Amino acid sequence: MRARFLVPLFIFLVLVGFLWKGLSRDPREVPSPLVGKPAPTFHLPRLDAPEKIFSPSDMRGQVWLLNVWASWCVSCREEHPVLVELAKRRDVPLIGLNYKDQRPAALAWLERFGNPYHLSVSDADGRVGIDYGVYGVPETYVIDRAGIIRMKHIGPVTPEVLDTKILPLVAELSK
Repeated sequence: MRARFLVPLFIFLVLVGFLWKGLSRDPREVPSPLVGKPAPTFHLPRLDAPEKIFSPSDMRGQVWLLNVWASWCVSCREEHPVLVELAKRRDVPLIGLNYKDQRPAALAWLERFGNPYHLSVSDADGRVGIDYGVYGVPETYVIDRAGIIRMKHIGPVTPEVLDTKILPLVAELSK
């Protein structure tokens, strides 16, 4: 008879445990099944020269960053000055994946706020974003010399994220 009253208490404690675990996680650290796997391949037109095609295979042998951005993205505006400063340092090539955007709007945005990208490609229909598991923009991927995704960062790249996570990983992968 006593055990009959303990069952609801046990169930309640299990639910509290799941809630506690869920609330204690950082929503920006969503595990990606792509980390440790080859970056999905694509062939997309460059934003600045649509007649030219870029593929991740063009970056083989280099550690590089793929930053998913859009001119309509408010958070992209927040991270953009950080990316502009990163480009000045020339620590790592930065490739932009312009996600579900209009080419004139994207070009105007880069003209207005500066262009930190080695080059940017246009993913107008978002299919490449789907292949990369993009939840929303901005997102940034660290890709190693062999074309393996080593890190995925969801949300704006801040100076802290850049200095404590991304650049140390880039330095380690560049050895």
